[in-house]
Amino acid sequence: QVQLVESGGGLVQAGGSLRLSCAASGRTFSSYTMGWHRQAPGKQRELVAAIVSGGGTNYADSVKGRFTISRDNVKNTVSLQMNSLKPEDTGVYYCAARAVRKILYDYWGQGTQVTVSP
Repeated sequence: QVQLVESGGGLVQAGGSLRLSCAASGRTFSSYTMGWHRQAPGKQRELVAAIVSGGGTNYADSVKGRFTISRDNVKNTVSLQMNSLKPEDTGVYYCAARAVRKILYDYWGQGTQVTVSP
């Protein structure tokens, strides 16, 4: 029902900023919870930020105050503004969607690489 594609990844120096974008398709987009996940080599994938259909947000403790997730239900896009980046933020970032009736995130993008150098 939903197709996702991420963009905006890159290489930045610690303390810098980066904005990731996720373009979504599907007429039910506005009812989905959207989340950004990341996975570093040798580590498990973790949810870093999520935004529900009503606009409420949740963040992992490690990114609170630095990352901001937002959505535009007209353009069918989700963004992740990342400020004050740290080397431990390095990883592949994935956009994902979860239907209201589901527990797990059902749809995933291909991921975009974010590398933060010291």
